Amino acid sequence: MTVSQGGPAPEATVHELGDAGPKAVTTKELFAGRKVAVFGLPGAFTRTCSSKHLPGFVQHAAALKAKGIDDILCVSVNDAFVMDAWGKEHGAPGKVRMIGDGNADLTKALGVDRDASANGMGVRSKRYSMIVDNGVVKVFNLEPTGEYGISSAEHMLTQL
Repeated sequence: MTVSQGGPAPEATVHELGDAGPKAVTTKELFAGRKVAVFGLPGAFTRTCSSKHLPGFVQHAAALKAKGIDDILCVSVNDAFVMDAWGKEHGAPGKVRMIGDGNADLTKALGVDRDASANGMGVRSKRYSMIVDNGVVKVFNLEPTGEYGISSAEHMLTQL
């Protein structure tokens, strides 16, 4: 499935680090009855992801929530341990939930996977953001390769 604005969010299982280790959570659980901001990026601890993308959503979390967002999810094709450590480094706890899509199940279901094997990174995600309201994709922003802007928190604030 490739995501489409106005269509349903795909069903997939991702992982979030809990007290007892990685905890499986479904997109159905994450999106049901709530308005959720989701942003996906190529990888934890990578340049633009660490200098702009995640920090922007951490910085603007309160403003997004003031405009009706119930939860903010950062998704990357990394495991839950890496996502948790990266989130802590950027002050994400309590602001942005760090979601590991280690098997790229959600990334592939959205149709935003890309082969980064030439750079030794395997399957990765394209950079995107979306607003999901009760399981329906209301806004979907797919960033052109090598760019950063329309998937940012700042741009999302203009869309709410």
